[in-house]
Amino acid sequence: MIKVRSRTGESIQQMVKRFKKMCEKEGLIRDIKRNSYYEKPSERNRRRRRKAARAASAPRITR
Repeated sequence: MIKVRSRTGESIQQMVKRFKKMCEKEGLIRDIKRNSYYEKPSERNRRRRRKAARAASAPRITR
């Protein structure tokens, strides 16, 4: 659950902007869009396999 507390001297618009950014960071909007329609199990598996392949082929940054 995302909570936004008012900072001293912060306007409502700034709080809403911070809330939207937190939602985006958590991936909440993406999940809502994904769950807004039915996805066949085969398509879900295909999407997960593509995501895993992208993650495996992405260059890793080590420090």
